Amino acid sequence: MTNKELADLLLPNVGSDITQYENKYPKRNLKEGAIVTRFAPSPTGFVHMGSLFASFVERKAAKDSDGVFYLRIEDTDQKREVENGVQGIINDLKNFDISIDEGMISETEEIGAYGPYIQSKRKDIYQTFVKYLLESGKAYPCFCSAEEIEDIRLIQEKRKQRIGYYGRYAKCRKLTPEEIKSKVEAGESYIIRLKSMGNFENKVRIHDLIKGDLEFPENDIDVVIMKSDGLPTYHFAHLVDDYLMRTTHVIRGDEWVSSLPLHLQLFQTFGFKLPKYAHVSPIMKEENGSRRKLSKRKDPEAAVSYYHEKGIPVDAVKLYLMTLANSNFEQWYDANKDKTLDDFKFDFKKMSSSGGLFDIEKLMNISKNYISRLSAVKVYEGTINWAKTYDKEFYLLLEQHRDYAISVFNIEREQKKPRKDFGCYSEIKSQTWYMFDELYDKENKTYEFQTINDKEEIAEILSTYINKYYDEVDTKDEWFNKMKDLAAEFGYAREVREYKENPNSYKGHIGDISLVLRIALTTKSMTPDLYDIMQILGKERIFKRYNQFIEGNK
Repeated sequence: MTNKELADLLLPNVGSDITQYENKYPKRNLKEGAIVTRFAPSPTGFVHMGSLFASFVERKAAKDSDGVFYLRIEDTDQKREVENGVQGIINDLKNFDISIDEGMISETEEIGAYGPYIQSKRKDIYQTFVKYLLESGKAYPCFCSAEEIEDIRLIQEKRKQRIGYYGRYAKCRKLTPEEIKSKVEAGESYIIRLKSMGNFENKVRIHDLIKGDLEFPENDIDVVIMKSDGLPTYHFAHLVDDYLMRTTHVIRGDEWVSSLPLHLQLFQTFGFKLPKYAHVSPIMKEENGSRRKLSKRKDPEAAVSYYHEKGIPVDAVKLYLMTLANSNFEQWYDANKDKTLDDFKFDFKKMSSSGGLFDIEKLMNISKNYISRLSAVKVYEGTINWAKTYDKEFYLLLEQHRDYAISVFNIEREQKKPRKDFGCYSEIKSQTWYMFDELYDKENKTYEFQTINDKEEIAEILSTYINKYYDEVDTKDEWFNKMKDLAAEFGYAREVREYKENPNSYKGHIGDISLVLRIALTTKSMTPDLYDIMQILGKERIFKRYNQFIEGNK
């Protein structure tokens, strides 16, 4: 029996002409140096931070080189697939503004000329490539049961040998064509294995764009390339898909580093050019003085839903991811405040080979800086979009009082050094609630009085202020001068400097008086500019709140 006859027996009604697919998916017409890469997840659960980071890097590398970034769904392990898994991946990328040039755009739709972009729909393509190997004598069927494979593993463990199907342990490699034919005709189940020509004593060298030059023993294991259901294994699908989709750069997690010798061998077996590899180290987290991988089980921030629930702006998350991706980004961004992420050029050489350290505090600081640079309108839009899903009460308030809310969010914003109060949209309600009557009136208030805390004196100060000194048309300078007059009337220094020079001559200083007015109005000792707050609240609200406090403390 010839190799061709054997191939026809094992894969009847399947062609072996791989050139038909090479012609169907020609080399891409892109400029020199353009990167074609992909995000290739399995639809087995939510996209976690590690996956988001990888897709972000892949998209950035392609975009910066005027290349192509595509989404390929690797669903050959269909036992682990979850319902709506594909749509979940698409939504997660979309929610973080990671756009694709080609690939799946819904559970059933795709864009691009190099599809199908979902592996379960590429079965005929894979089988053609498998049959090509069978006809070339570079692959063979394996009839070993799971029990037999386990027995081989136990023997190897007992002998302290490498685990795998190779050498004398590759039982089915020795089957004659007649034995194979007999087993097939008897209906025995089989898989297809690569007939490895490798020698474990030899070394192969591969350059990784992140990790540098790597050296491994040559692959000599006859790995499975097609399962009994006719679908390929990850390794074989990787070869076929990345070759036909004309992938130039494979950017993936470093758990696949150990597969490099096999993937090199597969490409060499077909005579295909090997893509460039960049293995991204996992995102790390510091705990008890040591580092560990960011964990889906232990760390809420590992789930991308965490950032939506917190209301951390997508662009702030992407800025943070860029600090993890390239060590020089942060310095560049600080020096180029008028530029965007798109202006920064990604560099594989600036990626950490040991993994970036995830720091939620640093992310929040980046988010604070980012939000501080937004206009009040943009802050309003981001907050109401977040509140629509996560805080209905605040959403309705913002919707009802749009212009008022924008003025609140604009306090100390349009200046050289804007305030950095808001780290995420979920914090804004807790920091501005006192500006909204609907929230203020129902709050069980706790006043944060400090130096001046005698209720009678406070009531006198408030009463004097609203009856003698308040005027809603005052400029800021006029308002502040009246505050000084109020301080002097109650025995407090008009200037902090005066109090420090003669502390025994005064009960306190102007700051103590303004703090009373601030706290009685907002309940808080730390707020944005008091004059701005008063201008927005207006006379009616100010008098109402001060009078309520006075009446409540008689």
